[in-house]
Amino acid sequence: QVQLRESGGGLVQAGGSLRHSCTPSGLTFDNYTMGWYRQAPGKDREWVAAIISGGKTYYTYYADSVKGRFTLSRDNARNTVYLQMNSLKPEDTAVYYCAISQVTDWVPGDGMDYWGKGTLVTVSS
Repeated sequence: QVQLRESGGGLVQAGGSLRHSCTPSGLTFDNYTMGWYRQAPGKDREWVAAIISGGKTYYTYYADSVKGRFTLSRDNARNTVYLQMNSLKPEDTAVYYCAISQVTDWVPGDGMDYWGKGTLVTVSS
């Protein structure tokens, strides 16, 4: 059974930083796409970033709203992917979710197969 363990939410002042991590378990496939999404109160879920694993290499993609501020990285030894969130703004306040798709030619707008439970990020002004 695929599970995604997330951590790293919290409260931070505008301009601050947080790091969100996602550790998958129970995977039966080596290559996958891991995506981050967020949902702010009263708004639709929004895609934030994605990392596509292809053997020893990986590729990252970011929504325009976070490009230059958020960075994805992967620690293979810990089997964990990190979303480093810098220069946070109040409009970044949301529940952040990581998710996995078995599709490696994934593009934003495609679905995900497995979802984490989400962690709350609150950015105060």
